[in-house]
Amino acid sequence: MISLKDLEFLSSLARHRHFARAAEECGVSQPAFSMRIRKMEERLDAAVVKRGNRFQGFTPEGEALVRHARKIMDGVKLLEEEFRSAGGEITGQLALGVVPTAVAYAAGVVQRLRNSHPGITVRLQAASSLAIQQGLENGLYDAGITYGEGVAPDLMRVEHLYDERYLLLAPKAIAPRDKGRASWAEAAEVPLALLEPGMQNRRILDLVFREAGVVPEVVAETGEFTSAMVMAANGMAATVVPEGLAEAFGVNADLVSLALEEPEVAKDVSLVSPHRDPGLSTVEALRRVLGLSDVS
Repeated sequence: MISLKDLEFLSSLARHRHFARAAEECGVSQPAFSMRIRKMEERLDAAVVKRGNRFQGFTPEGEALVRHARKIMDGVKLLEEEFRSAGGEITGQLALGVVPTAVAYAAGVVQRLRNSHPGITVRLQAASSLAIQQGLENGLYDAGITYGEGVAPDLMRVEHLYDERYLLLAPKAIAPRDKGRASWAEAAEVPLALLEPGMQNRRILDLVFREAGVVPEVVAETGEFTSAMVMAANGMAATVVPEGLAEAFGVNADLVSLALEEPEVAKDVSLVSPHRDPGLSTVEALRRVLGLSDVS
């Protein structure tokens, strides 16, 4: 018979797709983890994992088992949350994936959530929009603050939070002007430090520059905004940042902040979570804090 512990191990392997990391999450050694998977296969009389020197994926039987394991473990988590919250106080851990452009916004949301529900512990992790979608599907995240564009509403609940708009943050020596607004064409003419091409924010910016008919002068690429903003503060390059991020961290006195226009760009940032009925109490508490739920 397959136990919940077997399904927990299998779900962890599906999330991490790596034996050592899955074993670490489950609190056992890698040999013990692999032995548990092998014994489960023996009981099922079927291969679950493709064999090799490292994880190479699941067999068709394994993929089917993983789908059932995710549903069962999701149900177990819901049961545990309902049991802990039976006394009226919502407790438990909320795993929240957040795109880098929304980290400052999410930090404020987490503070409000904790003020309302001190029994909730939030695990906030910055990740790409693709990684967040995958994490929601495989159970790594309970909810995500990410770009709503491209998320299928029949697969996920997508609830609009705000429109992301952009600023050119530039050292005074290279800024198009000292105050006001700037066009995307003007932004393309100054040396820029932007996020890496694989990130959704960078894909958005690249598309806007193409639509404006210009090619930006990108002199540096980074995996997060802090480095780009430090480069700007040191006079090395300008950068393009979301309006909310600049407001949260403040603008150095040696920098010029110009709202970008021509074209005017606003990208939907949403709370994304799996369809559940009933929903996880921690996610429902988050939705209430965000003004998205009328559940009492």
